[in-house]
Amino acid sequence: MKQTYEGSCHCGSVRFRIEADITELTTCDCSLCQKKNALMTKVHEDDFALLEGEDVLSEYRWNLEIARHFFCSQCGIYPFHKKRAQPDHYGINIKCLDGFDSSKIPVRATEGQSMTVVENATNPHWLGPRVKSSHGN
Repeated sequence: MKQTYEGSCHCGSVRFRIEADITELTTCDCSLCQKKNALMTKVHEDDFALLEGEDVLSEYRWNLEIARHFFCSQCGIYPFHKKRAQPDHYGINIKCLDGFDSSKIPVRATEGQSMTVVENATNPHWLGPRVKSSHGN
């Protein structure tokens, strides 16, 4: 059953709301998620609303430049990203959800290292886009 959660960055400049049934959390072993120590859940884009802070969000794209990682330009916190493997979903940093207790929710490790630009090194089971984005770079 979906519940409503609100969240924010550290300084509160970025605020968002999600509708989700959070039954699993994920980590990712890609170099970016490892460095930002991300613990995430995913929601469909229809279940995500940015309430405040569009003007202070910074966006970072790397590798194939498909995933869109968002950070607050004021405090530096990563609250969410648009997913590469499922472009119609957001990955939500559950540490940014107000009052959310993750202690009893199972955590699944996901593989991000194989989502490489080198075609012959990609995981054949991963069906996401394998071409560089044309977002304006």
